[in-house]
Amino acid sequence: MPTRRTTAAALLSGAVLLSASLAACGPAGEGGAGGGGGEEDDRGRIWAQSLTWKDCPAPSPLQGGGDAPQPLPDGTRWQCATVRAPLDWDRPDGETVDVALIRAASRADAADRIGSLLFNFGGPGESGVATLPALAPDYEQLRSRYDLVSFDPRGVGASAGVTCLDAEAAQATDEQDGTPDDGDDEVTALLQARQRYADACERESGRVLPHVGTEDAARDMDLLRHLLGDDKLHYFGISYGTELGGVYAHLFPRNVGRAVLDGVVDPTLDQMEGALAQAGGFQMAFEHFAQWCVDTGCALGDTPEEVTRLVMELEEKLDDEPLSVGGERVFTGSQFVDAVIQALYLETAWPALEVGLQLLAADEGETLLGLADALSGRHAGGYSDQEDAQTAVTCADRSDRYTVDDVLEQAAAFEKASPIFGDTMVWGALECTDWPVRGKAEHPDVSAPGAPPILLVGNTGDPATPYQGAARMAERLGKGVGVELTYEGEGHGAYDSGNTCVRKAVNAYLLDGTVPAAGAVCEREPLQGKE
Repeated sequence: MPTRRTTAAALLSGAVLLSASLAACGPAGEGGAGGGGGEEDDRGRIWAQSLTWKDCPAPSPLQGGGDAPQPLPDGTRWQCATVRAPLDWDRPDGETVDVALIRAASRADAADRIGSLLFNFGGPGESGVATLPALAPDYEQLRSRYDLVSFDPRGVGASAGVTCLDAEAAQATDEQDGTPDDGDDEVTALLQARQRYADACERESGRVLPHVGTEDAARDMDLLRHLLGDDKLHYFGISYGTELGGVYAHLFPRNVGRAVLDGVVDPTLDQMEGALAQAGGFQMAFEHFAQWCVDTGCALGDTPEEVTRLVMELEEKLDDEPLSVGGERVFTGSQFVDAVIQALYLETAWPALEVGLQLLAADEGETLLGLADALSGRHAGGYSDQEDAQTAVTCADRSDRYTVDDVLEQAAAFEKASPIFGDTMVWGALECTDWPVRGKAEHPDVSAPGAPPILLVGNTGDPATPYQGAARMAERLGKGVGVELTYEGEGHGAYDSGNTCVRKAVNAYLLDGTVPAAGAVCEREPLQGKE
């Protein structure tokens, strides 16, 4: 299951751009060949290139379609650029990929401007070029001292985006029963679908699949830091973006500036352990939703247990007989679980989940199918590449390759952790089983001795990156590096919840360098009842 930070953003677009021919590169830094962690060699074409900023184009289907980003209220226009990076950082004089950037210039004068603040919104697979404009109001205060900058990481959107299936095949994959429970035939069908998917990804994107891992993206970020004119990387990573930030700190500890990691990935877990933790996290979040629903006059049941029972009955019914929606599509049990997961990423989506469940109980599935589509990246023009990129990055990073026997052995633990989501999570562990690229390791290395304080924001109610991940990230970063801030809230991440306390603490750190006191806690501001 992805740890992406889901948004309401209409994804911008771009094409896969590969350039040929690159001369020299910056010298090896703290991260090894081509890392650029020390003094960059400005004679190298990679490190000496200039950014050419232009008005951002209208998006293409690969990033989700929609309109070009509109100017900010003060008239600031969004600007886009591309950077050439080595396709293979171990062969820095070889082929290149284009990495797509977007920025909104700071409101500060030269004396007050700190530099650029680089965002990664998660996934892996989330397009930063698409997401930053959609969320710009949340970060407007930070623009008082920073240029707001984001990018499509390699393998995503306009940065050599990974693509696998056409729209018809992608829809069939969405409708595939992801939790086989009716004999060997369903298991065989699932395994065959996974193999066809992996083969398609290799056929369509095999050139880039070995080079879309998190270490590759981290090296790209150090190149971006240099080309943006910053001595230090100031960074805001959310969800998977926290893992990327941790890996960057490991590779380039002396280049870390002010960095915030929000919705922190646990770097100590392998894929199966991470899936089990997420199963428990989403179960907890659903139980919190069910309690809220009952407390505010729930039409789904008189107790949280009744709400849970209704959801399990609906999933079973759809698994046995998918619901026809709009005459052209069906809504399956697996898509239903995806819809519930999508709604649990944001506490503000709870009312929509309640309405969607009411409608589904009356055999109207359009609302929840829309939520499932958001999780899969489906839009009016087809599909974005967010799921393809998520799989490609995950499988490049992680060496775990599980079998059906592994899944069956762990099934009881997943069922105990989550009667609703356990099956989906445990079968999802087969994601990389037939992948054509060997994964790097069981765990990301985020040890960063010598790095300055990095602010880690953990949310006690986070379903996708459970709260304990912040403490484990702090431990792995090393003594004196990770500084924890706890948010006693709901949903995935904390800053974009709008919580006043969280925003005040994060802004004080990024804008003024004020590190929160050890053990600082921000309390939840409750979701309002029904209108």
